[in-house]
Amino acid sequence: MRRVLSHGSFLRFYLLLGLALCVVFLIALGGRSFIEQVRREDYREQLAALPMSLMTQQLADLPVAQREERLGRFSEALGMQLSLRSLEDAELGYFERTRIERGNVVVAESPWRLRQRLPSDNDEGSWMLEATLVAWSERQWQGSLVLLGEWLADTPANERATAMASLRAGSWPLTLLSTLPDDLTLEQQFQLTLGGVLTRLATDKLAITLLYQLPNESQWVQAGPISRGDTLPVNLHLPLLVGLMIVLSLIVYLIMRSIEARMARLELAATRIASGRLETRVKVESGDFLGRVGMAFNGMANQVQTLLRGQQEMIRAVSHELRTPVARIRFAVQMVEDMTDQPAIRRQLQGIDADIAELDELVDEILTYARLGGETINGAELEMALVECRAMAERVIDTLSPLHKGLSLTLDPGDDIELYAEPRYLQRALQNLVGNACRYGKSQVVIRLCDEPNLVRIDVEDDGPGIPLEARGDIFKPFTRLDDSRARSSGGYGLGLSIVQKIMAGHRGSVTVDTSPTLGGARFTLLIPRRDLPA
Repeated sequence: MRRVLSHGSFLRFYLLLGLALCVVFLIALGGRSFIEQVRREDYREQLAALPMSLMTQQLADLPVAQREERLGRFSEALGMQLSLRSLEDAELGYFERTRIERGNVVVAESPWRLRQRLPSDNDEGSWMLEATLVAWSERQWQGSLVLLGEWLADTPANERATAMASLRAGSWPLTLLSTLPDDLTLEQQFQLTLGGVLTRLATDKLAITLLYQLPNESQWVQAGPISRGDTLPVNLHLPLLVGLMIVLSLIVYLIMRSIEARMARLELAATRIASGRLETRVKVESGDFLGRVGMAFNGMANQVQTLLRGQQEMIRAVSHELRTPVARIRFAVQMVEDMTDQPAIRRQLQGIDADIAELDELVDEILTYARLGGETINGAELEMALVECRAMAERVIDTLSPLHKGLSLTLDPGDDIELYAEPRYLQRALQNLVGNACRYGKSQVVIRLCDEPNLVRIDVEDDGPGIPLEARGDIFKPFTRLDDSRARSSGGYGLGLSIVQKIMAGHRGSVTVDTSPTLGGARFTLLIPRRDLPA
């Protein structure tokens, strides 16, 4: 089983996700139980609020000597064991003491134990009323309403509404009626006249309503409807759901984070290899699916690096080997040319010598391309130095102007620009672009230097036919010419722009081509990022 788990990333993901769902389910059960407990405690407190508030308010208005007698009367009416205790001497927890000091009712179950502070005292010190009963029954319902009716009967009629408002009714909505409800039967009305408490039940919601007639009064006090409080309130449901979503999201994020980090390392390695750094490898952490992908990726990189290195070595070897026979052929041609004076034979020998020079130049181009490919692909750093770009451009113009006397080869005026780069290769790139522009330009070639915030831009523009839009992506490929039927004297070997691209890759820059906005021909642009000078 351990082997299966170690070799299956997605299996581990699903198992961890299942474990996360189990954890969330247990948290949901615990949260539901906690909320149910809070709801039950709140319901009991709301249920005991009216009798406890009624008793504490009456006791607070009495002298200490009369409180014991009133406690006995309350105890007989409600079926509770009542006692007064000093709040300072009571054994209370921090939260219980805080709630009692705020005037709330604290309820403990099995058996029921109700505690509430007296709102005001006639003597020094703070007192707490404590009530104990086995279970809440009909006796407490009816006794509470009888005590409320008797208390209101002793209160002046114009102060009864204010007195009722001063009580903490809890789940007992109180109403003082001057007329009886119309749906009462004669038996129910007779029960009220006898001083009984009428209990009414709304069958659809199982809500209880209590009705009691004030002694010797034509007023009735109604408590209710008192619901059972079975449904969970929204303010308890919503935090539970939000908490579960946050926990589940956090667990899934932590699971996916490790997978995403490993995939990101694969992406970074692929990007570095695509940029030419074939020495890049992926760190393999395990033998699971992603680990096997990393090993396959490393094997692919090794194979590609080996093939390219072999290709570069073969190109260099072949190019070097070609130089020896080319030199012997050139020497032989020169000897034959010295041995004859016939004009026709000398013209043929001069043509052969020109072909040999062209072949020698091609070998030099291939060697340069192979050398650049090896340096940039294998990740070797170029030998950088501080380059004066304007002086470099002037040297290129001085070199190519004698070869293209029919063209105007100019450098746009501007400030001197210094750049940290490889001098020889950067000049070679610019010379290739200018030479390419000279081959296709009609009358004018312009070099422009721009010093931008993070890079140096070099534009080479001509007034030639330009580069078709559909061919701009292919001209940087090796041995690619726009017109294959064109002679090499005008079309070159197809390696010049490829060498420029390799040089720019070694400088972490780029070369682009578009249309010259001023001359109408092609505009090649070198973008060379600035580098910090070594310390």
